[in-house]
Amino acid sequence: MNIATWVERNAKRLPDRPAHAVGDTVTATWGEFAGRVSRLAAGLRSQWGLAPGDRVAIVMSNCPEYLEAQFAIWYAGLVAVPVNARLHREEIAYILDHSGTSLVITDAEHAETVAPLVDVVAGVQEVVVAPGADWDELCAVEPTPDVLTATPRDSADPAWLFYTSGTTGRPKGATLTHGNLLMASLSYFADIGPVTAYDSVLHAAPLSHGSGLYGLPHVAKGAVSVFPRSGALDGAELLDLLARWPGMSFFAAPIMVRRLSLDPALAGAGVDGMAGLKTIIYGGAPMYLPDLEHALGVFGPRLAQIYGQGETPMTITALSLADHADREHPDWRVRLQSVGTPRTDVEVRVVGADGGDLPAGEPGEILVRGPVVMAGYWRQPEATEETLRGGWLHTGDVGSFDAAGYLTLHDRSKDLIISGGMNIYPREVEEALMTHPGVQAVAVVGRPDPEWGESVVAFVVPRDEAPSEADLDATCLARIARFKRPKEYRFVPSLPTNNYGKVLKRELRQQFSDSPDRP
Repeated sequence: MNIATWVERNAKRLPDRPAHAVGDTVTATWGEFAGRVSRLAAGLRSQWGLAPGDRVAIVMSNCPEYLEAQFAIWYAGLVAVPVNARLHREEIAYILDHSGTSLVITDAEHAETVAPLVDVVAGVQEVVVAPGADWDELCAVEPTPDVLTATPRDSADPAWLFYTSGTTGRPKGATLTHGNLLMASLSYFADIGPVTAYDSVLHAAPLSHGSGLYGLPHVAKGAVSVFPRSGALDGAELLDLLARWPGMSFFAAPIMVRRLSLDPALAGAGVDGMAGLKTIIYGGAPMYLPDLEHALGVFGPRLAQIYGQGETPMTITALSLADHADREHPDWRVRLQSVGTPRTDVEVRVVGADGGDLPAGEPGEILVRGPVVMAGYWRQPEATEETLRGGWLHTGDVGSFDAAGYLTLHDRSKDLIISGGMNIYPREVEEALMTHPGVQAVAVVGRPDPEWGESVVAFVVPRDEAPSEADLDATCLARIARFKRPKEYRFVPSLPTNNYGKVLKRELRQQFSDSPDRP
């Protein structure tokens, strides 16, 4: 099944209902949206000679054109490569090259970064800026017979290459099929809640990640996709949008939930002001219990937590709306600190070093199996075999079940740092810093941060005199995205290692817990 058929169905069933909007203004009905998608699909196939299975990348900020591009790619039988628009130019270039992208769709904000990559990345034919003259030309192409309806796709055919960094410092493309995305959407209905054509989904987080994935079940049911005019979101704007678009749900990183809950504009909103809010789905980073309790006090029992990975799109466990609302349960606060119970469509295990299941309360690696798990890593068979060995996705995360089946995360064994809802892998930062001639050795770890969840700290062994922090910042900014650079540098004479020379990052983290100024 091609999931772009949802757009066709909505155009027949709900031709005059809004498909997407900016602020309080409808920018397309479902009839109009479907027409643009089919014409764009025809343009992609005819103007650029693309065939089913070819890759088209999207490097854009959230906007209606993003959704049109995404569904046109699928409608034409192509594979979407949504790229985090905040990445460094070199990181974007690697993803385009590794994925074998043929065409890139971007916006005016990122065109200066992306357009020159045509001359750098072999295989990229063109960069189309949307909106713009080339985009308008694509939108004007009359659908040919082969794209009068969505191109037939098998459930095993790739739909979305979800690039997620690995511990080697190079991103890996999790191959998400049409079947994976369909199952993730059905799982939303089963575990989070139903969606109707009179609901709405707010895209305040990047469409290239969680917001795009959680938008899919809303598209499936004909709900309206809403883009805040600010491009971000504050309390006053949220209240205005809730008044215009009832039944609103949105995905947010914990830091965003915290900031909204502290926004003075929401303090006096009361029950009436929140009447249009249906669900806030949060995940991607830890949310501290005091922050969560405060958010529940502001928003009411409208929060649901998801634990997932790009390899199993936002579908491993869920802490449901009911779990958040069940204040009378004796384990309520304990459960709020968990990531909930396994989703309907997956099996979840916690195993020891020997691969055997561990009893309740004992931590081990989290394994997942089900139809939502990726087909594998794009063009990386060895990494695929290692991660999916035995038919189970080895998450690299460490957790434990309690007697009732609630899963608690203890650590991320792959050393992932999550800051402000964004994934940062230490190896990427370490490799950037090691290019500085004054750095002899470096180890990067995450430090607990009450504002960002975690902040990046680099332990640096200098060669002679310690480089200035400004120099180290400049070295990072020349190679990686700004949000990945360390917030703190600690200069040390040596790094703790074991007998095999491996850096003991746990000892470095211990310095934070021993520090008198621990956050």
